[in-house]
Amino acid sequence: MSEWAPRRFWQDAQTVPAEGGHTVTLDDKPVRTPAKAALIVPTQPLAEAIAVEWMAQGERIDPGSMPFTRMANSAIDKVVPQRAEVADMLAAYGDADLLCYRAEAPDALVARQQEQWDPMLDWAADALGARLQARSGVMHVPQSPDALRTLSAQVHDFDAFALAAFHDLVSLSGSLVLGFAATHGARDDETLWALSRLDETWQQEQWGADEEAEEVARIKHDAFLHAAHFYRLAAGDASDRGA
Repeated sequence: MSEWAPRRFWQDAQTVPAEGGHTVTLDDKPVRTPAKAALIVPTQPLAEAIAVEWMAQGERIDPGSMPFTRMANSAIDKVVPQRAEVADMLAAYGDADLLCYRAEAPDALVARQQEQWDPMLDWAADALGARLQARSGVMHVPQSPDALRTLSAQVHDFDAFALAAFHDLVSLSGSLVLGFAATHGARDDETLWALSRLDETWQQEQWGADEEAEEVARIKHDAFLHAAHFYRLAAGDASDRGA
């Protein structure tokens, strides 16, 4: 028996100005979130991306094909009511940032991490005003409280839509620094994702690819690029830095 899915009931999806931003209408009926809140986003480009997703639906609605809509729903229904808590959770990644935990061996991997990750820590020191220190091994060593406070303040500056995107950028990469680099356009999105996968790429080079792991990585890769695109649309920046 096939899984039930709601049917398409509209002919046209349009973007219209709304109090506080822009919304999407389906045959003049405003779209609402799963929690029945008005789906109002901060910029027209983001509203247009959402409208395109609704127009692309077939006879049955496939939520999996609507990532911009899903992230906007998340921003409104989940982030808005607990923005400070979400920001605290993401800021905590700075004390255990992926880029700071380095292999002790083999020498080739140690060198690759230094070559590719050190420039990002240098970038964070210059652009974000926070110097995180690299450590060898997996044991946790706390970072400077001043650096963490500096980074936390910048996370708390994000609005709900930026924070929804930032959540995926940070959680998928395991790095607060890489998340900030994506929002600042410090590197293109593909490069930042590759930096987050440095250890996995090394293991694959040594032992070969695993099909299941590759599929999981592909899904995460697509979600990371989508989050970066959502962030830029929500900020009014429609540029493409995916490659």
